[in-house]
Amino acid sequence: MTGEDGPPDDLGDLLRRTALGDLDAFESVYRELSGPVFGLAQRILVDRAQAEEVTQEVFTEIWRLAARFDAERGGVRSWVLTVAHRRAVDRVRSEQAATSRMERVGQLVPEASPADDVPDQVEHRLEREKVRRCLRRLTEMQSEVVRLTYYTGYTQREAAELLRVPLTTVKGRLRDGLVKLRDCLGVGI
Repeated sequence: MTGEDGPPDDLGDLLRRTALGDLDAFESVYRELSGPVFGLAQRILVDRAQAEEVTQEVFTEIWRLAARFDAERGGVRSWVLTVAHRRAVDRVRSEQAATSRMERVGQLVPEASPADDVPDQVEHRLEREKVRRCLRRLTEMQSEVVRLTYYTGYTQREAAELLRVPLTTVKGRLRDGLVKLRDCLGVGI
């Protein structure tokens, strides 16, 4: 069925099914909207890696909050893009606040030339890619808990409530995930 929000199925119906835990419906929503979400995030953030992270965070949030969607207030596409816009703007603000804090405590040297930063930028990019590769080795449940607690900023208790599992389950998944990450990265966590 073609809906107002676009083919192949009505996004409203797909989102309602997602709210009921239908992974196939969620995948359809993702396929339909991941491009526009990523494009919006990249326009705001400029950095491709951060745009990818924000896109992933947006769809994690959509999976969790699908039941809160109210079709009377607008379309699915608009709702998802609003969530994406807020996430991207929050990321920009967070980065700006972190930079401001670092400058205030003298951690950044404003006189450094852009060429001086190249080795640090390359090293940082390689480290980020290694972390992403290691995150992909986690089970889906471990990855979800790690992302919620470390990337999205939820407490373990909040993650347990969002996932509707006991706190001990979240703690166990987080511990196991961090052990796998430590082993993969070759560092102490």
